[in-house]
Amino acid sequence: MPGTLIYAEVQKGEIKKGSFEVVSKAKEFGGEVAACIIGKGAEGLASQLAKFGADKIYVVDGPEYENYVPEAFVQAFVQVAKTVNPSVILASATAQGKDFVPAVAARLGVGAVSDCVDLQKNGDKVVAKRPVYAGKAYAMVECVADPQVIAVRPNSFAVKEAAGAGAVEKVAVSLDASKIKAVVKSIELAQTNEPDQTEAEIIVSGGRGMKGPENFKMLEDLAKLFGPTATTGASRAAVDAGWRAHRYQVGQTGKTVSPNLYIACGISGAIQHLAGMSTAKVIVAINKDAEAPIFTKADYGVVDDLFNVVPALIDEIKKFK
Repeated sequence: MPGTLIYAEVQKGEIKKGSFEVVSKAKEFGGEVAACIIGKGAEGLASQLAKFGADKIYVVDGPEYENYVPEAFVQAFVQVAKTVNPSVILASATAQGKDFVPAVAARLGVGAVSDCVDLQKNGDKVVAKRPVYAGKAYAMVECVADPQVIAVRPNSFAVKEAAGAGAVEKVAVSLDASKIKAVVKSIELAQTNEPDQTEAEIIVSGGRGMKGPENFKMLEDLAKLFGPTATTGASRAAVDAGWRAHRYQVGQTGKTVSPNLYIACGISGAIQHLAGMSTAKVIVAINKDAEAPIFTKADYGVVDDLFNVVPALIDEIKKFK
C-alpha cells in the first residue's frame, strides 16, 4: 500500500498517546509510514515517533506554533501532505484532531472519516469502522478519493514498539497570514495529574446515584488505586447538578471515551451517556435498579447500592495490593 502520513499532536510539550497509536496501526498496514509534527520545540520530540514505526518525520518548528491555531497548523500540514503525497492520512480524534482533520480534508478536496474505532486494509484502501446512531450501530466507510483522511478515537489501538527508520527532516513552510483570522494568546489547561478521559485506560464514573458532590471523593480514591492511567468521569446529570466540572462529563454532549475498563456507579444509562462510552473494552455497572438501561451494555453488573459496593471494592483492592 502507498504511504501513510500521520499528524502527531503535541500538548503540554509531549506527543499525545493517540498519535503513537495511529503510527503503530499504520506500521501494521505496511508501506512507508511518515509523520508530521508541528509545534514550538517539536524537533526535540520527533525521534519518539521512530520507536513506534515512523520511517520519516517531517518537523515544522517555530515560535508561531507554540499554541494550536487551526488555520496555521492546517496550512503547514497541507503543504507537507502535498509534498509527501500519501494515500492515507491518519490522526487521533482528540478535541484538536476533530477540529484539524475536516479542515485538512477540505483543503485537499477529499472526504474525511471521523471518530473511527477500527481500521482494516482492503487492497490500496482502508475501511474505517465508526459508530452511528449514538453507538447503536456501526458503519463501515471507505473513502473514494486519495488521500483518505481518517481520525481514530483514542484507545482504539494498542501502542506497539516497531522501530522505523526515523529520518528527521525539518520543513520550512510558507503561511498565508491573511487567512489566519485569530491569534491564540494562551491555553488554560486543568491543573490535574489525572490523564484526560479520552486517553485514560480506566475510568470510574458517577451519576445521579452519587447523591452529592462530596461522594465523588470515593470514586477518586478507587481510581487512584488503579494507578496513573486511571481517572474519574461523570454523567450529564451529575454535571448539570453542579457536582462535577464539565471536563469530567462522558456522553454525547461530553467526551467520547474508549477505556479498557469503565466502571459506571449510580448511572442509569441514558442513550446520551451510552453513546460516549459504549466502545469501552469492559463495562462494569453498579446500580441498585435492576432495570437500569446501563445493564444492557455492561459486561458485568452489580445490582446493589453503590455505597455498599464501592467501599467494599476499595477495601478488597487495598488487600490485593
